[in-house]
Formats: sequence, structure tokens, C-alpha cells
Amino acid sequence: MTEKYAFAAAQARALVEGTPEDVPNMANLAALVWQTMDRINWAGFYTVTPQGDLLLGPFQGKPACIRIPYGKGVCGTALARQEALVVPDVHAFPGHIACDSASRSETVAPVVRDGKVIAVLDVDSPEPDRFGPEDVEFLQAVAEILAQHP
Repeated sequence: MTEKYAFAAAQARALVEGTPEDVPNMANLAALVWQTMDRINWAGFYTVTPQGDLLLGPFQGKPACIRIPYGKGVCGTALARQEALVVPDVHAFPGHIACDSASRSETVAPVVRDGKVIAVLDVDSPEPDRFGPEDVEFLQAVAEILAQHP
């Protein structure tokens, strides 16, 4: 992990320390990701509903899709697979859901608590092929930090 991302991950741990509620933790973590990563146009969370789809949670950026069905789009696919996804060109992704037409690439990291995905951390960029392994490692670290602080 780069020094910048390692520092931000330490900040993420400090932000959630002592706060067991997910919503304020997601809000602060979305803001931290937004401030830390460059060349992005959206950063935030979708939470898993009791019905199994995704519901918009705390985020930074333009207004977004409110609901994403299980298995649909990049976020719904990451939920179904229970794994991080990196999409270099969202327009080439089957079933992509265009919440912001300016987005060109996307990465999603599931938040897994007690073996179950409770949310996904979604980050979009207006640049194609924006996200590399170090970005994914950072976002997975942030997702894990949230998962460990129920």
C-alpha cells in the first residue's frame, strides 16, 4: 500500500474507533476516500437491504441511483460475487447502471461482516482504467475497517 493510502487507512481506523453505528462511520469513511483519492467523481456506500438489494448510503459526489438490484450493475455484481471488482470501462460492463454519465471506470469493495456482505464501497472515476491494485488494496482496507466496527 502506498504511503498516502497507509496514512489514510490509519485515519480510517481512528475515525471509526469507539463508534459502533454504521451510518456515521460510512459517512466519515466516504468523505475520507473522497479526500484521499484523486481523479474520482463519486465515492460512497450502498447498504444491503433485508430483501438483498442495495440501497444508497452515505456518499460524496453527484446524486446517485437509490436502489441497485442484486446481481445488477457493478455494485450488484460485486455483492453477488462477494468480491472486489475493478471495471476499466463501465460502458463495456454488461448491465452497467449509469448513475452518472461522466463515470468511465469503477471499483467496488464489499464490506463483509460475520461472513455476510452488509454493504459495498463504490468509487467511480471520469477516467477510463483509473483504478490499479494499490487503489483496490486501499478500498478493501477501508471496507475491512468498517466491517470490524459494528
